[in-house]
Amino acid sequence: MPSRLSSASPATAYLFLILTMALWAGNHILGRWAHGHIPPMTLAFLRWMLAAVLMFPFAYGAMRADWPVIRQNWKRMLLLGFMGSGIYNTLQYIALTETTATNAAILNSWGPILIVLAGATIFGDRLRAMQIIGMMVSLLGVGVVVLQGEFERIYALAFNRGDLVMLFATGVWALYTALLRMRPAISTMSFAGITYVIAGFVNLPLAGWEFAHGQRMEITPETIAAVFYAGVLASLVAYFFYARSVEIIGANRTGVFIHLIPLFTSVLAFVFLGEVPALYHAVGFPLILAGVLLAQR
Repeated sequence: MPSRLSSASPATAYLFLILTMALWAGNHILGRWAHGHIPPMTLAFLRWMLAAVLMFPFAYGAMRADWPVIRQNWKRMLLLGFMGSGIYNTLQYIALTETTATNAAILNSWGPILIVLAGATIFGDRLRAMQIIGMMVSLLGVGVVVLQGEFERIYALAFNRGDLVMLFATGVWALYTALLRMRPAISTMSFAGITYVIAGFVNLPLAGWEFAHGQRMEITPETIAAVFYAGVLASLVAYFFYARSVEIIGANRTGVFIHLIPLFTSVLAFVFLGEVPALYHAVGFPLILAGVLLAQR
C-alpha cells in the first residue's frame, strides 16, 4: 500500500475509491446508529479533531515544505476545508437523525450529477444534451426517493426533513468536489492535514452549542469505537484516498464511484440496523444511476 500512495495510475485511484466508498457507507450506518448516543455536531467535531491530531505527525514535514503556498492561498484552503470536511459531514449526521441510512446513501448518489452541474456553472464546463437528459432522469429518481413513491406528498408538502438536509449536504459535497480543481499546488498530505484542522475548528462552536443545551455524548465502549471509526477510517483514511483519487483521475470520473455507497450501505443497514429496502428504493436508485450513466457519456 505505501507504494500505491505515490502511484498516479488510474488503477490506484480505482482501488482507493472502492475502499473509500465502503468506509463512507459504514459512516452512514454509524451516523444513523449514533442518534440518541452522540449528538450529530459533537460527533462531527470529535471526528475531525481526532483525524487532525492523528494526521499531524505524518503531515508536518509536508505542511512545513508547502507552507509558503498554503499561506499564499489561505482563503482557498479555508473554503475547501469548510465545505468538504467541515460542514458536509455535519449536515449528513444531522440528516441521519431523521432519515434512514439507506435513504441518505441513495440521495447521496445524485452527487455526480451535481458535480457536473457545478462545473458548468462555476467553470463554464460545456453541458451536452445527453448530460441534460441524464440530469432530468436522475432528478426523477431523487423525487421518487424523497417522496417515498407517493407523489401526492408534493401537494401536502409532506417531506422528510432528513431527506431534504441530505440533499442539501450532497449539493455542498458536489460543490466542494468541483472546487477541488482550485486546490493549491501542495501535496495531498498537506491538503488533508490543513483541511482536517479547519473542519475541527468549524465544528467546535457547534458542538459547544449542543453541550450548552444539554446534549451530551454517552461514554461507552460503543460510542468510543464509533468516534474512532469516524475519525480514523471515515476521515483520516477515506478523505486522503478521495483527495488523491481526484488528483489522479479528476472530479467527474471520481464522482461516479459515489454509486457504490448505496450498494454497500443497503447491505450494512440490513445487517446492522434492520432496514429493509422499500419498493421506492428499487425504483428511485436505478433512475438516479441511469441518469448519471447518461450524463457521463
